[in-house]
Amino acid sequence: MKKLKIGIVGIGRIGKIHIKNISENINDAIIYGAAKVNVKNLPYLNKFGVKKTYNNFEELVKDPLIDAVIISSPTNFHSEHIKLASKYKKHIFCEKPIDLSMDKVKEVLDLVYKSGIKFMVGFNRRFDPNFNKVKKFSVAKKIGTTQIVKITSRDPNPPPIEYIKGSGGIFLDMAIHDFDMARYIVGSEVYSVFSSGKVFGDKKIEEQGDIDTAITILTFQNGSMATIDNSRKANYGYDQRIEVFGSKGMNGINNKVIDEHFYADSSGFHSSIGLDFFMDRYEKSYLIELKHFIDCLTNDHEPLVTGKDGIMALAIALAAKKSLEKGRVVLVSEILNN
Repeated sequence: MKKLKIGIVGIGRIGKIHIKNISENINDAIIYGAAKVNVKNLPYLNKFGVKKTYNNFEELVKDPLIDAVIISSPTNFHSEHIKLASKYKKHIFCEKPIDLSMDKVKEVLDLVYKSGIKFMVGFNRRFDPNFNKVKKFSVAKKIGTTQIVKITSRDPNPPPIEYIKGSGGIFLDMAIHDFDMARYIVGSEVYSVFSSGKVFGDKKIEEQGDIDTAITILTFQNGSMATIDNSRKANYGYDQRIEVFGSKGMNGINNKVIDEHFYADSSGFHSSIGLDFFMDRYEKSYLIELKHFIDCLTNDHEPLVTGKDGIMALAIALAAKKSLEKGRVVLVSEILNN
């Protein structure tokens, strides 16, 4: 069977994960080439058999041998790269968010739909086995009607200030994963958003117009509610938890820690701290999502995470940002119809 030839742009932390996963674990595809490669990344590409490099992304998508692309470049390049891939009819896997501008997202998705290509957004947490079990219990109504979803998402340390400058802020670069997960678990669109937050740590974050701690309340069209708390710094490690409360019970997952060991002494019970960061916590999900994308291409079915999911998560994130700025509840329709 012919292997799909994948091109990639953006060889940072996430790009390297995708290269490694396809090269070592996916038999139906290869990373054929990479665009705009920094010389320091050449040894990594050589290690995983990526032989071809291109001066720019358009050169890559013009190559008739390329079947699909992975866009893991900085967010401000996503829309440009999506436009080019659509123009040359290359299937697209794009890291979140599609763009920070709703207008740009609508523009590029229109091009994607007209081109007839497959398009998937990288909300990898949907593919985490633990979160998926929570979703399955909710869909099967094992806990009855979903009433409240509680998500905790805290990073061990803030990202570099240079990253924050172009990230769009905590709601667009971090909480957007949680907004997508809440929408995915509940299975209904978000009607309204209310957010509050502040900076408790590095004041340089505040100087960039961002915060490091936030609580967001989502109200869904079906009446369900979700509370999401985010922090850019948890000194005990990466903290990822969810609880879904329903009319017949509840289900959820606890935080994953380095190991399951514990001990007890006269001062109390002690156990391991959380994992170091998202690359450890969501290692499996990154592989499963790429396997899903490749399967969509080889067996011609639609991805689980579509352009619509990307646009709705962005709308919730922008509503949260506006809510914080205005100090009021913001309807998602305000963002979508603006």
